Amino acid sequence: MQQDKVLILDFGSQYTQLIARRVRELNIYCEIHPYNHPPKNQSEFKAVILSGSPNSVRGENVLHPDLSEIRGKKPMLAVCYGAQYLAHFSGGKVAPSNTREYGRANLSFIKSDETFFENISEGSQVWMSHSDTIKELPTNAKLLASTKDVENAAYTIDGETTFAIQFHPEVYHSKDGKQLLENFLVKIAGVAQTWTPDSFVDSTVASIKEKVGNDKVVLGLSGGVDSTVAAVLLNKAIGKNLYCIFVNNGLLRKDEFKNVLAQYEGMGLNVKGVDASKRFLKALKGVTDPEQKRKAIGNAFIEVFDDEAHQIKDVTWLAQGTIYPDVIESVSVNGGPSATIKSHHNVGGLPDFMKLKIVEPLRMIFKDEVRRVGASMGIDPELLGRHPFPGPGLGIRILGDITAEKVRILQEVDAIFINGLKEDGLYNSVWQAGAMLLPVNSVGVMGDERTYEKVVALRAVESTDGMTADWVNLPYEFLQKTSNKIINNVKGVNRVVYDISSKPPATIEWE
Repeated sequence: MQQDKVLILDFGSQYTQLIARRVRELNIYCEIHPYNHPPKNQSEFKAVILSGSPNSVRGENVLHPDLSEIRGKKPMLAVCYGAQYLAHFSGGKVAPSNTREYGRANLSFIKSDETFFENISEGSQVWMSHSDTIKELPTNAKLLASTKDVENAAYTIDGETTFAIQFHPEVYHSKDGKQLLENFLVKIAGVAQTWTPDSFVDSTVASIKEKVGNDKVVLGLSGGVDSTVAAVLLNKAIGKNLYCIFVNNGLLRKDEFKNVLAQYEGMGLNVKGVDASKRFLKALKGVTDPEQKRKAIGNAFIEVFDDEAHQIKDVTWLAQGTIYPDVIESVSVNGGPSATIKSHHNVGGLPDFMKLKIVEPLRMIFKDEVRRVGASMGIDPELLGRHPFPGPGLGIRILGDITAEKVRILQEVDAIFINGLKEDGLYNSVWQAGAMLLPVNSVGVMGDERTYEKVVALRAVESTDGMTADWVNLPYEFLQKTSNKIINNVKGVNRVVYDISSKPPATIEWE
């Protein structure tokens, strides 16, 4: 089934990925591309959205998109920087704001007879985030909305299906943001709302069949949601030509290697378990830098898969459960202006010596979408409800160097924490939880003896896609019980702390 597609041109805004998520929530497929590397065939897209940006249209480093194939030819929504860009270079005027224009604001005027603001009332709360403001509208523009401090909050261009807004409809605080996006995309641009989990499965299976053909594919299973959903999709497409490998990297949760292998029994997947824990621990010996850890783990994964792939005759492809946030945080999106946060072990290609091509069926979808896709294929809800677990495993939850003894300590701590969340009915209200082993010792007292042992930090966050996250306010009684249990049962730990940092500014993992 051919999907209507929406193009989002990224100018480096921290909110660009949120635009994509809001559009997807409308059951509309969209893709993010850098403003300076747009897709070659723009005719495939039915509408275009220009994102915001930390840059100024008045600055020396102004970002100039090529809109020759878009403006006046396709419905276009320009958000924040995009709105200012159109104004500044189309006969309007953009200047520094006289008042602070960041945070909540309310629409004090709306041209209510416009479809763009259908079902949106005056007083609707929006979210502003800019230091420049549009003082004069561009040529042939018509004012659509204002706030108390921002006169030109929204406008349209006569003779074009072009709309521009200075606020951000994609963020939660813009209460009618989803309605506005629906008005533009569905009612004005006529984009079909046919992007569903079932349609994704059908199109992805067809794409895999076309791409892979009768070739053999090897996939690294982790026991998590992403790789499992990827495996079931691939199995639907190529069946017996899929070879799944689950690697024990020595950094898994307690008993996870045997539990995960048992979990896949009966799913119809061809799975082989490989215990490479000694190999990974050897590669990590003495490594303390977080990025170097990730790279060491990634390299070891590649070596293990290369060894295993050579045991499969004529294997051609390596499949990975890479999802959109992995890509976004690892590299500037498709070579664009967004900042790199950290690298992921399964992003960035393969070395020349490994003669395998990559297939990533989940590369363009978010975590919540992965779960919906899995549910549509009948995967066990308990498996789909598992918390995300990082590819490098406990390797990035042990700060400093990694030893077998530190892994043992953290596995015991983590097991008490996670099992406690399940026992107290808290697990499903948390998006991700885990424990961190800190590179410090603290003085304690056990009985009449002085101790000088490790500190562990517990972390629990709520999120939908991992791009942003808030710490969970777990009950004090639960934290007290968990702390006591850890200290009394895990030799080597005498202090437990709870992490109350949100993302941003902190990341979910400590490394």
